[in-house]
Amino acid sequence: MTIKDLLLESAAVKTRTAHELTDKAEEAAMAIVASLQQGGKLMLCGNGGSAGDSQHLAAEFVATLDHRNPRDGLAAIALTTDTSLITAFSNDFGFEGIYDRQVQTLGKSGDVLIAISTSGNSENVIRAAHVAREKGIIVIAMTGEDGGKLGALSDILLNVPSSKTMHIQEAHIALGHAITASVETHMGYL
Repeated sequence: MTIKDLLLESAAVKTRTAHELTDKAEEAAMAIVASLQQGGKLMLCGNGGSAGDSQHLAAEFVATLDHRNPRDGLAAIALTTDTSLITAFSNDFGFEGIYDRQVQTLGKSGDVLIAISTSGNSENVIRAAHVAREKGIIVIAMTGEDGGKLGALSDILLNVPSSKTMHIQEAHIALGHAITASVETHMGYL
């Protein structure tokens, strides 16, 4: 497969994502707006590239999506960044609990969790979604294809129509940027 083939395939996935997930993405943006306006926060988690996406999107909320449009920070935290907590908890209790412990400790009813897993089957992300549901935290799942186990735990499922991890991740970041822009618009920053 050539670079051009991969880029065209990626574009096709994003085009399908735009056609199939726009309404759900807008619903996700509105859930985040409602939470932020009521003093809530956005938490994000995932593994590997999805951990990177969590950090990237949290930074867009806290800093700004576009430096030419400065605004107040929006409360968001990536649960992927505290290496001391992640390694201590993993060492003592196992890797599967690194996110649910943080959601249990930091989250409150009315917050939003964006749980990112290309397969929808990452155990530590699933466990975070379970705890979030128990605490009255809205769960937005970003997955691929059928949503996996995570899909069933989500209030809003953004399941990118692809089975290729790279294309799912490319669409996730595009969705994340679009959701952030929508949040900024609805909160009067754009």
